Amino acid sequence: MSELAYETKNGWKVADDAKKKEIFDFCDDYINYLNVGKTERLACSEAVRRAKEAGFCDIKEIKTLKAGDKVYMVNRDKSVYLAVIGEEDILNGINFVIAHIDSPRMDLKQNPLYEDCDMTLFKTHYYGGIKKYQWTAVPLALAGVIYTADGKKVDVRIGDKPGDPVFCVTDLLPHLADNQMQKKAPKIIEGENLNILIGSMPDNDSEKDAFKTAMLKLLNEKYGICEEDFISAELEAYPAAPACDVGFDRSMVGGYGQDDRVCAYTALRAILEIKSCKKTAVCVLVDKEEIGSMGNTGMRSAFFEFVTATLIEKAKGTYNELMLKTVFRNSECLSSDVNAAVDPTYPEVNEKRNASFLGHGIVITKYTGSRGKAGTSDANAEFVYKVRKLFNDNDIIWQSSELGKVDEGGGGTIAQYVANLDMEVIDCGVALLSMHAPFEIASKHDIYMAYKAYLAFYN
Repeated sequence: MSELAYETKNGWKVADDAKKKEIFDFCDDYINYLNVGKTERLACSEAVRRAKEAGFCDIKEIKTLKAGDKVYMVNRDKSVYLAVIGEEDILNGINFVIAHIDSPRMDLKQNPLYEDCDMTLFKTHYYGGIKKYQWTAVPLALAGVIYTADGKKVDVRIGDKPGDPVFCVTDLLPHLADNQMQKKAPKIIEGENLNILIGSMPDNDSEKDAFKTAMLKLLNEKYGICEEDFISAELEAYPAAPACDVGFDRSMVGGYGQDDRVCAYTALRAILEIKSCKKTAVCVLVDKEEIGSMGNTGMRSAFFEFVTATLIEKAKGTYNELMLKTVFRNSECLSSDVNAAVDPTYPEVNEKRNASFLGHGIVITKYTGSRGKAGTSDANAEFVYKVRKLFNDNDIIWQSSELGKVDEGGGGTIAQYVANLDMEVIDCGVALLSMHAPFEIASKHDIYMAYKAYLAFYN
């Protein structure tokens, strides 16, 4: 018996060669997904592309829904709702798996471009919880959209394709960093110092702001934009390095944005492979979780209720608010978000009897929150039992975990907002090392178990 409260399994110990090959092949496609979808817009676009290939169609093109129909709806290019209509009456409820596709990063400010010391730079505002010092002296890419004065949409993505230039936030050399190194970690790099270096050549025809002018000319030639167009732009900076295998044994995946695209991918992959289901199955990939699920593309927006209401109306031929409330009350949800795996270098932040381990399967997290369960929904015992039994009956390797010691910190997920709709919900996702860092680590075994778990839940 292990020191844990129950005997968990290291999945690799029970996987034969055929199963290992299946897991590795599955994760090859996952790595491709990570490399394609490095922002919420890109991840949403890739999800829709895959959905169309799997036979899903835009719900706006469908007047009525019947069992077996596969539909989706996109919300402002940043979140997507995908549904497979079940054999049962939709009023009996829906099986939801909900993940988020935004990740910590740096966003360009509305007036980002400036020059200093004969260099050109972008000002940024970091997005989500990051250790700011981790984002210096690493290659960065830029992606997003710009709308010009005449309404033209310009798609931008540069820095993560072969042959592309990259960008970076500079750092101070150790020889001159005595004062910097005396600061506490949150202050080693100030937020206002996360300035991205983008150029160092002047426009020789300009007497003033020659370096900024040269950059504006270059951007105008390449993208047809002027400086004012940054006001109506959304540009994100993220690590340029591709996701890849980690370890001599290639048993892990390393890369940016696995919180929470590891759960988004597995939830998406599972619903795309459903042939039929008793209850209606829904996968929702949302934005803005890292900053509290606010805004009209986050989980707290009305989009979730709007699309669910649309499903009801098209499936039943009628609609009223009581129907929506009935569906939510009869529904169940896996809030598929990541947890923190025990790091052998930093074991002191976890209570090992209630912690998750790399390679031990998908993680059930009954409650998240911090210091006294603040900001959590705390799934009830009945639903935890149901999920646990489902996984056991389908030979899914799983583990149970908290997010660190009681007074160590913690964090929240979208589960609380789903629970507020009167739905059964529990957090259930993949354990990571180095969460929120530019390079996060996940076990290939756990990624595959998440996919199997979500597929079983949909069905």
